[in-house]
Amino acid sequence: MNLIEINHLHKHYATHKAVDDISFVIPKGSIFGLLGPNGAGKTTLLRMITGIFYPDSGEILFNGRAFNPETDVHAIGYMPEEKGLYKKMKVGEQVLYLARLKGMSEREAKDRISYWFNKFEINSWQNKKVEELSKGMQQKVQFIATIIHNPQLLILDEPFSGLDPINANLIKQEIFDLSKSGTTIIFSTHRMEQVEEICDRIVLVNEGKKLLDGEVSQIKQDFKQHLFRVGFGVMPNFAQVATYHFSIVKTEPLAYTVKLSEGSTTNDILAHFINHRIPITSFHEILPSINEVFIQQVTSMTGKAPEATAVLNETPAASSL
Repeated sequence: MNLIEINHLHKHYATHKAVDDISFVIPKGSIFGLLGPNGAGKTTLLRMITGIFYPDSGEILFNGRAFNPETDVHAIGYMPEEKGLYKKMKVGEQVLYLARLKGMSEREAKDRISYWFNKFEINSWQNKKVEELSKGMQQKVQFIATIIHNPQLLILDEPFSGLDPINANLIKQEIFDLSKSGTTIIFSTHRMEQVEEICDRIVLVNEGKKLLDGEVSQIKQDFKQHLFRVGFGVMPNFAQVATYHFSIVKTEPLAYTVKLSEGSTTNDILAHFINHRIPITSFHEILPSINEVFIQQVTSMTGKAPEATAVLNETPAASSL
């Protein structure tokens, strides 16, 4: 089942097509990555999903029915990259205030605050002002404020910004736990290794158009180049390795990266070394990273590689989500 269905969305600004006939689905409980360089249309998509903008045409379905911003917004939690906290307000009072805006009763909100503050070991921060906290501390408070009302849809923009490795792992584990409990998550980051580690599915957009979408594992399979890394106990000489079944594309100490020839199989690679009595210590396929797929697809469309900082670093306007 899908929590979000995007069907043929269009959004134009004067002559600029910010979103041009984009469709995709976000399954319930999935961790979904929205990828694209600056100006690709990601921010506009998120603003339409959260009801900040209305599409010119197309439809957004939420839980199988037309999205209604007035009612469905309470089922959404949004954590922007730029903090939306009041700097002069005490931490405990602020989270309570934001929880009440989500429609929670005071008693329920206080119970949830107690649960999360104890879990994150930050009870001592309750009477501190936000401006007294480090960026990492603010990030933890923002995360709690975002999930306090148990949203069905959670939108996270650079959730690990400013966090040390220990606290980053803490937030990462909470993301996995929330997903397992049924929360659907849209994950936004410019760190492609985080996309690969965390996301189940992704959609890649550029210049308002969808370039690809699907499961991360399947996309890596779809773009594989039939490369394999073969490790050895003793490095063979080139004459022993030469064969029409594969070509050598990279040499490392005690290893070759080889490209399988058309019509050959992995068994042909292994059989070749076995026939030459060359002991193999390791053998595995090299799949492309999501970063490599991203660069390839955007470059193919535009004729130039995206800027290094151009991936997923747009921040939608802050709202009361």
